[in-house]
Amino acid sequence: MSATAPARNTIGLASGSIVSGVLAYAVFALTTRALGSADAAPVAVLWTYWGLSAAALTFPVQHWIARSVAAQQSEAGVRADLPRLGLVVGASTVVTGLGAYAAKGLLFDGLGAFAWLVALTTIGSGLMGLVRGLLTARGRFVEVGQVLIAENAVRLLCVSILVLIGVTSPVAYGIALLAGYLACAGWPSAWSPTGDEAQGAGVLGFLGGATGGQVLGQVVLVGPPVLLALLGGGAAQVTALFAALALARAPFLVVLGQVAQLTGFFTRLVVSGRLERLGRLHRTITVGGLVLAGLAAGLGALLGPWLVRVVFGAEVAVVPVVAALLAAGSAYALANLVLSVLLYAYARTSRVLLGWLISVAPGALTLSIGPGTRIETVAWAFLVTEAAAWLVLALFARRR
Repeated sequence: MSATAPARNTIGLASGSIVSGVLAYAVFALTTRALGSADAAPVAVLWTYWGLSAAALTFPVQHWIARSVAAQQSEAGVRADLPRLGLVVGASTVVTGLGAYAAKGLLFDGLGAFAWLVALTTIGSGLMGLVRGLLTARGRFVEVGQVLIAENAVRLLCVSILVLIGVTSPVAYGIALLAGYLACAGWPSAWSPTGDEAQGAGVLGFLGGATGGQVLGQVVLVGPPVLLALLGGGAAQVTALFAALALARAPFLVVLGQVAQLTGFFTRLVVSGRLERLGRLHRTITVGGLVLAGLAAGLGALLGPWLVRVVFGAEVAVVPVVAALLAAGSAYALANLVLSVLLYAYARTSRVLLGWLISVAPGALTLSIGPGTRIETVAWAFLVTEAAAWLVLALFARRR
């Protein structure tokens, strides 16, 4: 590997995450304008499920493959466990599809076709995790960034065509979202691992903790606006919280693509027994999370209200204290993401799930106490939950 390869990989992943995020915003903006806010609601629910399925399958499968190949120095273990992975994805497909059909009246305005789209999205999330994981394990990080871009570029192309020809069917726009998984066809070499048959790489144990932890973390990260609505917050407050949180978690979305490089790196340190190096990295991540949260709170209070108005319009307003709380919580979310990857390297994925389960308790207590207005209470609960997860995951990730 040349001296410039690490920089090229980092730039490729970062640019892929940023461009993919911009394309995703464009896709949903076009969808909302074409259908109107009411008719776009089923598509919005499908987009929400897409995010959850990525947290439940794409991210864990990608990092399971990267960790397994780094530990075994071979893709054979992954190959041996593909049937088990297929069973997990298949079972998830059946459960989510049937659940979506049963709740079609509540979630999708009675449109049963969306239940099929939910089921197919589950399959697509698993396939995308396989492709990204094998590219990651082979050190093809620039191509991982290209996959990120291609996925939402295909969606944008499909939605643009629908808008140009005047299609107003929500189902058609749901199919456009599903079409993003066709990007996997652009990397046929990553469809399956190579190598002789070998003992499995523990996919069931890895995914059990990683999936649960990632889904809980994702719910905490994107759930505050929904929580505020359930607590009786007004429409303007819900919109303001959604807007401020969308800006605050933008760095998280960029780092989410970057951590693909860390799984193999951390795992090789674990396998080679370089615990002192891991200990220093752990301290850096832990202390860095605390420092970053403090800086983010200050910048959020100073610039957050202004940025929200600039990006989302003058009618969307958020007070400095809420912007500060959301920024600090999002900074802790960054540290939690890296700490989770460190635990993946140790093959301690159950600790990730346990950490998030523990962290929900202080967040719920904060909600019951109710500091400030409703929107301030939800923002405080978000920060407390993320900070508690940072503390617990840091304790779990101490070197052995």
